[in-house]
Amino acid sequence: MPAPTPTPDTVLAFDTSTERMAVAVQAGDQVLLDNRLGGAAASASLLPTIEALLQLAGQPLSSVAVIGFGHGPGAFTGLRTSCAVAQGLAFGLGCPVLPIDSLLIVAEQARRQQAPGADDLDVGVVMDARMGETYAARYRWCGGAWQTLQAPALWSPLALAEAWAGQPPALSAGSGLEPFDTVLREACPPAQRVTCDDDRAAALLALTLAASRLGVGLDAAQALPLYLRDKVAQTIDERAALRAATDAGTRPAATA
Repeated sequence: MPAPTPTPDTVLAFDTSTERMAVAVQAGDQVLLDNRLGGAAASASLLPTIEALLQLAGQPLSSVAVIGFGHGPGAFTGLRTSCAVAQGLAFGLGCPVLPIDSLLIVAEQARRQQAPGADDLDVGVVMDARMGETYAARYRWCGGAWQTLQAPALWSPLALAEAWAGQPPALSAGSGLEPFDTVLREACPPAQRVTCDDDRAAALLALTLAASRLGVGLDAAQALPLYLRDKVAQTIDERAALRAATDAGTRPAATA
């Protein structure tokens, strides 16, 4: 079997913002996807996974023409890993980077899984941000493209429930729905929730290709994370207050 011909416009995409790491490569008609455990392991496994997919595609690293990367919001260490690898590779290759909204990846997963033929769809994404808070955003799929209705932000579950209860999204998805189920039931009705499958890489690649077609690539130096929380740890008193509020069936409010 002849070896694949090097493709000079190979697309590479990866995301390490959650507990699941996603890596995708498209080289000509070849599409290779890898979804695996991420979290703390991503810093050690991301580069070997990229190398393995490129080898499977028969493409050298030098064939990569654009790099899409999940820039957040998400886990602090994961975002640093994603951005550092994107920046380092892009500097070396002299190619542009495409920052991909990590919450939009979840919305794209939900759309592809639940309503792939929809022409107009409102999707709310709620991710567990720990410390009793959520990362949330709202998007609209219309005319074959995504629009951001509500940009990613850090919310308390109560504030988010108040903001969305009057007009719940048609679909909702994300890791924050289950831990804050009691608070979010009216804003994100269980009947409209999507439990996304594990193929995060396919959704990431679709968003990267869409961004690439728009020509929105940035210089490698701009491969920066989207941090929504300055404070990453709680005091003993704050943890105690959160436990007490949880036991009482409420959640302490936080500013969106």
